[in-house]
Amino acid sequence: MKNRFWLVSLLALAWACTSPEKKTETIEKAPAKPYPTFNPDSAYAFVQKQVDFGPRVPETEAHEATKNWLLSKFEGYGFAVETQDFEAKTYDGLTWDLSNIIASYNPEATKRILLAAHWDTRRIADKDTERIDEPIDGANDGGSGVGVLLEIARVIGTQELKPDVGIDIILFDGEDDGEPESTKVKNNAQDFWWCLGSQHWSKNKHKPNYSAYFGILVDMVGAKGARFYREGYSRQYASGILKKVWDNAHSIGQGDFFIYKDAPEITDDHVFVNAFAKIPMIDIIEFSPDFGFAQYHHKHTDNIEIIDRRTLQAVGETVLFTVYQE
Repeated sequence: MKNRFWLVSLLALAWACTSPEKKTETIEKAPAKPYPTFNPDSAYAFVQKQVDFGPRVPETEAHEATKNWLLSKFEGYGFAVETQDFEAKTYDGLTWDLSNIIASYNPEATKRILLAAHWDTRRIADKDTERIDEPIDGANDGGSGVGVLLEIARVIGTQELKPDVGIDIILFDGEDDGEPESTKVKNNAQDFWWCLGSQHWSKNKHKPNYSAYFGILVDMVGAKGARFYREGYSRQYASGILKKVWDNAHSIGQGDFFIYKDAPEITDDHVFVNAFAKIPMIDIIEFSPDFGFAQYHHKHTDNIEIIDRRTLQAVGETVLFTVYQE
């Protein structure tokens, strides 16, 4: 193989020396595997449905109704579905009953890809200036990631073209209940009050020996004007996967959304999947290295009005394409 490349290089050099025009050698990439169409209207409808339930705060009727709906949707698309039910302490001393939702396609496959989002919403609007103690709709922060993954599940379940790998979709519960910005209550017994579901799953996997080739977390992936940067922990734990996904986005025409620029570390569900579950996982999240979180973050303006089908498509198509290339 080395000799072949040496010969090609030598011939290219000879051509450059004898030709009056400068020639540039190009190396063609292997053709992409076909992949089905991601429907942004369907993803948007999934986001709208979640918002219609109301804020999905744990231990509320909206939370329970949403869980039942999610389970039925995944089951309807032919996925094997289970819940991981557990108790967790909140930053202010409550004990919550939480449920991670796990949906698997082709559970017998050895090579597996893990896709994740969180399905709960925040019980306070601590960055707002009014109605601070009321829960938010979480259309983008929670709802958009779930909408994208539900659409991917729908596509896989209903289209003839199937991926060559097993897919596990995990919707983590209790991600968005960290202490308010104004108080930052700390307790030495627990370092992180965020990401309760991913912390639990990463230390207590739904299958004892479960592993995945890599994982992709989608969080806040539906807002108008959103751009996605290379988050810090993703670079630290899964730089190769990060490059693959960003390159895939550019190769299918979604490069305007996936920016080749580094952003700081964000404590999100992928941190615990990387650290405890030892699965390399990246985070596709709207967080600007220049401006931080968007203006709607943890405010009542995180509602259906900020959701853009174009953003949902950019993220959903990129993730779907990535899965189908494996």
